[in-house]
Amino acid sequence: MKHKKVLMIATSRKTRGGITAVLNTYRELPFWQQYKVKWIETHIDKNLLIKLVYAGYGFMTFLFHVGFYDIVHIHTSEAPSVKRKYLFYKVSRWLGKQIIIHLHIGNQIDEKKDNQLYKEIFQGSDRIVVLSNVIAEKLVDIFAVKRDKIEVIYNPCKKIEKVNYTVKHKTILFAGTLNANKGYDILLRAFSLIADKYPDWKVLFAGNGEIEKAVTISNKLGIDSQVIFKGWVKDKKTIFTNASLLCLPSYAEGFPMAVLDAWSYSLPVIATPVGGLQDVLQHGVNSFIFVPGNHKDLAQQLDRLLGDEDLMRKMSEESLKLSQGLFSMESINKSFEHLYQQL
Repeated sequence: MKHKKVLMIATSRKTRGGITAVLNTYRELPFWQQYKVKWIETHIDKNLLIKLVYAGYGFMTFLFHVGFYDIVHIHTSEAPSVKRKYLFYKVSRWLGKQIIIHLHIGNQIDEKKDNQLYKEIFQGSDRIVVLSNVIAEKLVDIFAVKRDKIEVIYNPCKKIEKVNYTVKHKTILFAGTLNANKGYDILLRAFSLIADKYPDWKVLFAGNGEIEKAVTISNKLGIDSQVIFKGWVKDKKTIFTNASLLCLPSYAEGFPMAVLDAWSYSLPVIATPVGGLQDVLQHGVNSFIFVPGNHKDLAQQLDRLLGDEDLMRKMSEESLKLSQGLFSMESINKSFEHLYQQL
């Protein structure tokens, strides 16, 4: 069977962030070759002038190639991203291309109900891909999108060579940008409540952002000797294999890559039930969850897990099941084949 060709519109391969990480994983899946996917880059993390030049070059590249492709698959998230992709959407509509809008935000969608650009691209696309059933229902309720137009495709867990989980490193890992939404300060305040009880444990922050502010908070809390700030880390394998569990205290997410990576490396997860995580996190079964912003609640969950090595190993096994099942690369590849076949 002859497959249609897919033009994928997204941020740069060099951009730091979840969407780039997800697309780089997609490139390893069979559907990428089967549908002759071409990635058009529209945005890069540089100064304004370079961003404008990059966007202009991306659009010209798009105009050159779009006539040779059947499906235009547009990845977008927050309002600035939608504005950047809007012209790509309009040209694709004008040319009669089949359009997929791939939405990489979660509970943030509640804030977009009055945004006309979101309404237009949702109503005018052929399919909308979201990261969870919870988000799918929000599109139905908020934007009156027909449910059969929406596809739920989870972000994939990368396939990792066998990892033998161990608690010996005694490290709580935070992986992501240090900003207000990620709740890094909540983790610091929570750990300060139990740090004396677990003097051999440390918290490792892997990510750029508000590092100076975080250092100040850890110093004031008196836990600076048990906190490490690595900054942006390229060697993901090392930090995940040397961690004992992952903690993600976010207020809002799409489907966080940090959790997917933790599952790939069979790490126990403590997180807030936000975005797509609401679909799968089961408290006390495959994770421990806590109320966003509640550092005392988080401290209780950390205390429960750090004090029970058998429980940590059980949670590790549950993480591995998720990475090899529902979120496996094979499962996600089938979802994309189904999506494109429908069109």
